[in-house]
Amino acid sequence: QVELVESGGGLVQAGGSLRLSCVASGRTFSSPVMGWFRQAPGKEREFVATINWTGGITDYSDSAKGRFTISRDNHKDTVYLQMNSLKPEDTAVYYCAGSKILTTTTKAVDYWGQGTQVTVSS
Repeated sequence: QVELVESGGGLVQAGGSLRLSCVASGRTFSSPVMGWFRQAPGKEREFVATINWTGGITDYSDSAKGRFTISRDNHKDTVYLQMNSLKPEDTAVYYCAGSKILTTTTKAVDYWGQGTQVTVSS
């Protein structure tokens, strides 16, 4: 079993920045790939970014490319999402995810965090 706990969400003005953190505990080696997804009201959960165990491979959604950066510190069992140049359309609940493979779909996710709210005001 793996437990994921997110933090760092909040209210920010458009153009601002936030850094989300996700601390993993338990059998993290069973799902070594980490990622971030988000879900806006009335919409499906969508992929944002993912990173492999070593941090050497990352992938981003088109909306995140150039603005968001995913990273991880395995010594701290923590994955981060640095979000810059935030836009109102980035408003959503952001979920940390653990999986066995690099994936951009929710179907391949083994574990989810509880989510953290990000609200970007215009």
